[in-house]
Amino acid sequence: MRNFLFRLIGILEVAGGFFGMVNMLRRLLPFGSNDSLVAVIGLILYAFVLVAGVLLLENSERGVTFSSWAQLLQLPLIATPIFSYALHCGGYVNVFATLHLPVRLGLDWHFGSEGFLLAVAGPGLSRIGINLLALLSWLALRLR
Repeated sequence: MRNFLFRLIGILEVAGGFFGMVNMLRRLLPFGSNDSLVAVIGLILYAFVLVAGVLLLENSERGVTFSSWAQLLQLPLIATPIFSYALHCGGYVNVFATLHLPVRLGLDWHFGSEGFLLAVAGPGLSRIGINLLALLSWLALRLR
């Protein structure tokens, strides 16, 4: 069971990391745009996730450590008018709360995708949440 979970996590990391890197390279092509710094940060994060997935698929102990860090990077979902951050590789199951009266809980999910959001500004309707898929993957990686 452990090997199956590790392989599944590794496959999602490799696929999400690869597609994320391609997307960030596409965002980098118009050099000098305002989006370049965010695209470079995203490229570094996706490259890290890709390497972590490859090492995890090779049953490397370093792969388990890197994949744990990669899952922790995917855990928070922050979308406020001041700061926004979200990252997912391969898929997500987000549980979030809107910080607007009335407070509303929500669930959003998608598989076979990647996404990166880093902004100093954000939406008018604030949301705070966690990626349950990343949390469960991080807990599965703790199984030794």
